[in-house]
Amino acid sequence: MKSIPITDVSSLKNELNKYKMGKKLEIPRFNQLARMAYMGRLVMTPLDPEDPSCKSFLVHVQAPQGLAAHFIELDEDLQEGILILDSEQSMAMAGIMQAGVEERVRWYQALNARDFYFSAFYRPREERAQEKIPQE
Repeated sequence: MKSIPITDVSSLKNELNKYKMGKKLEIPRFNQLARMAYMGRLVMTPLDPEDPSCKSFLVHVQAPQGLAAHFIELDEDLQEGILILDSEQSMAMAGIMQAGVEERVRWYQALNARDFYFSAFYRPREERAQEKIPQE
């Protein structure tokens, strides 16, 4: 962890402004975070909700669980970590998160409307007729 000497108030303000601007992630780390966002495994909150000029976000990364944990690779330092993202990447991450939610909604709606009975038990007449013909 970085320590900030508090001998000069202006240097403290400069350091705080750096944090308020957030940080850009490199492409591989952004992609890892985006996968977690798509799966709904990020919690995002504005860094300073009382300051309208601060567009950065605090991002808490929750490690993938269940089946996803076997397939999705995530750097150890990102697991259960908290990051400060700049406004541009934060907005992109929010859009990715929204796309993931919308995709899951469509999937659940389709699942709810699907009729498993007919796909499991109904066979067209041609198929049944072929089964009754003895094979030589």
